[in-house]
Amino acid sequence: MNLDTLNKLLESVADGRTSVTAARDLLKDLSVEDIGYAHIDHHRALRKGFPEVIYGEGKTAGQIDGIMEKMAAQEDIILVTRLDAEKAGFLLERHPNAEYHADARILLMAPGEIPEIGKGTIAVISAGTSDIPVAREAYLTAHAMGNRVETIWDVGVAGIHRLFAHKAVIDQANVLIVVAGMEGALPSVVAGLVNRPVIGVPTSIGYGVSLGGMTALFAMLNSCSSNVAVVNIDNGFGAGYLAAMMNRE
Repeated sequence: MNLDTLNKLLESVADGRTSVTAARDLLKDLSVEDIGYAHIDHHRALRKGFPEVIYGEGKTAGQIDGIMEKMAAQEDIILVTRLDAEKAGFLLERHPNAEYHADARILLMAPGEIPEIGKGTIAVISAGTSDIPVAREAYLTAHAMGNRVETIWDVGVAGIHRLFAHKAVIDQANVLIVVAGMEGALPSVVAGLVNRPVIGVPTSIGYGVSLGGMTALFAMLNSCSSNVAVVNIDNGFGAGYLAAMMNRE
């Protein structure tokens, strides 16, 4: 439940349109709802400004569906990450107003257009085409949280001149998310061009000594650009969430 929903409920009780009993039933699980296999944190949107996000890996489709049903009673936006196509197919039958983005493995359920609440633009940049799935996870997360998001794909350091063709987008972004595998150099390059925070996202893309993204992670952590922060390997969701928080009024 978010502040807007809570205000509307309280106004409805004050106006006599909703009974005290009905309001009590809606608010009885305001903090936590225990459904056996999950404790749903309904209070999170009030506490943090965005509802609990469902992590799809390791959960059955039925479990995710059960959590979504309980959340839908109180939340306008539901986001499920790391969701495979088989589970998504089951959930789309149960929730036809949801949309599945296979490339990012994200399911998003929202009532029409998501209002923009961010104070500026978030730019999501991928070093290579192979990094786009992680970058798309960041994009969709930031979008779901009410931000205007611009994307730039495949502008890594192997052909850095490609990056400079998008300087206008880079210069006007309030927060930048830079996704890179291999040697993980692109966040440092971008951060050296702007006076804004840059969130580096190392990916597991690369040959042998990339070590599943560890090389890119270490490179980003050792950046000589002082405006770079780094999230975990392949954690596009974490980058999108953090950028959205930075971009709030």
